[in-house]
Parts: sequence; structure tokens; C-alpha cells
Amino acid sequence: MKIIPPFERATLIKRYKRFLADIRLSSGEEMTIHCPNTGSMKNCWQAETPCWFSRSDDPRRKLSGTLEITTTPDGFLTGVNTNRPNKLVREAIEDGVIAELQGYESIRAEVKYGAENSRIDLLLTGEELAPCYVEVKNTTLGAGGGRVLFPDAVTERGTKHLRELISMVQQGHRAVLVFCVQHSGADCAGPADEIDPVYGATLRQAIAAGVEVLVYGCRLAEDEIVIDHRLPFVIR
Repeated sequence: MKIIPPFERATLIKRYKRFLADIRLSSGEEMTIHCPNTGSMKNCWQAETPCWFSRSDDPRRKLSGTLEITTTPDGFLTGVNTNRPNKLVREAIEDGVIAELQGYESIRAEVKYGAENSRIDLLLTGEELAPCYVEVKNTTLGAGGGRVLFPDAVTERGTKHLRELISMVQQGHRAVLVFCVQHSGADCAGPADEIDPVYGATLRQAIAAGVEVLVYGCRLAEDEIVIDHRLPFVIR
């Protein structure tokens, strides 16, 4: 994903009220920008460290800036805009990077499905292949030793999505959970059982039922974010 124009660099002062962040520009000017992340962003940022943000000229927006990349306490970069992973995964499928999801003729986004009033992130279809339901999760919680986990806060919605994927497999479809790891220090990914044990237990049930799990890492830069390597999935 090419970033045009490139993200601007600033210093992150604080993130607060969930969707707000204060930053300081190189000129010394301070501004409040939108933080598009519903999670806790645990271990994703530290005050007075570099961050990168995008700007919008949409007059309908109250805040023109959007927080995109932050620096962790360990000095790694994390992509915190949760609107990007679905697009990153779709691009990686279309470019042939995610080998496990090739051979489909059509990709549709945000398709209604399931018994619990859900929308699947990506639905892959082809004449000779069973429909493939792909759920994407932005994964940024650094846990040390190269481990990056999901979720960073209790997620009833995420658990619901796992139940829906199990149901799709039971109906004869293919279901895939993709952890899109936007963390430059990641060596592997897995469930954050200590934060949300229900999600972790349901994930194990989903795997036993036939839901596939893929983990792909991203290269993060001011002018490009791209999925470029596969990572191991580890459950402890």
C-alpha cells in the first residue's frame, strides 16, 4: 500500500479518550488528531516518542489528522490505524503474497453473513472452490521476545466472529483468520490469553473445528505499508 502523500512525522504526547491523540509537530505546534483504534493500544506507544500521521482535506472532518504509526516502549514501530489491515490483506491476496488464499476469482468486502448479524471482512469465491470467509485482525500487542498477541483488550466482537467462522466450516465452507501483524519487532503471533481467556479458548475451539489461522507481518514506513512475510502462529 503506497502512502501518497507520505505520512508526516511528529512526536506523540498522549493518547486519550480512546479516539484522540495529541502530537507535537517539528515546528513546535501542538495538534489533536484522530486515533482510529478501539483497543487499548497496550505496549504500542510511549509519550514523547516519534509517531507518524496522515492528513485529510475533507471539510466534513472535525480533525484533519489521523494517527497511523507509533513507537513502542521498546523502540519498535506499530501500525495503529485499524482501518488499514483489511485493505492490506486484500492487496496481499491480489498481489500473490498470501499463497494460501490464491485461486479465487472474486473478492468482496464487508459481506453480511452468519447467524449473529455479522459482516465478513473478505469473502473469496470461485467456480470450483468453496467460498472462503476471511476475518482479519490487526495485531500489535508486543509481549516480549518477539511475540505479538491479539487482542489487546477483551473483545466480545472478536469471539463472536470466531463462532461465525466455526459455523461456516460446519456448513462446508472454508474459514480463515488472518492476523495482520503491524509490529516491526514481531517474530511470531498468538492469542493474548491473559487479557481475554474467552477469546483464547474460542480460538482453540475454532482451530479444532477446522478454521485456518494465518499470520502475516508488515513492513512499516512513512511512504508504504505492505504485507511482505509470513510469521509462525504460536499457542502457549
